[in-house]
Amino acid sequence: MLRSCNRRTLLAGATLALTGFAAGPLLASATAETVTLYKDPNCGCCQNYVDYLRKNGFEVKVVPTNNLGEITAKAGIPTDFAGCHTFKIGHYAFGGHIPIAILTRFLNERPQLIGLTVPGMPAGSPGMGGKKTEPLKVYAVAKGQAPTIYAVD
Repeated sequence: MLRSCNRRTLLAGATLALTGFAAGPLLASATAETVTLYKDPNCGCCQNYVDYLRKNGFEVKVVPTNNLGEITAKAGIPTDFAGCHTFKIGHYAFGGHIPIAILTRFLNERPQLIGLTVPGMPAGSPGMGGKKTEPLKVYAVAKGQAPTIYAVD
């Protein structure tokens, strides 16, 4: 049988988890790292994504570049899966407009992958205007393998 204070702690924790308030510490641990985001100097949606990351607690260093393709390839993201910007968090590489919940989950899991990518500039994705026309596919990138779907939003 649980002692009274343990039962209360357990019930409080379950209540927080069910209401979504327990996500705070997970997000805080994921956002403790600095994002270095490489983008075309003239891309407005990339800046919108920077704002989105900052709004969600990330510290972002923006590096304007005219060599985004080279940076993306060097990071290990295949050209046909590249997003409109590339960013690094720790040793991971990311491409495109990845939803914060998926990015945070990845950072908390710390899988043995290069990173994640959302190819292109899908309408309705974070930082992009418009309405989502289909589910957003986020791909896992592993060294020497074709990207596979990591999550769908």
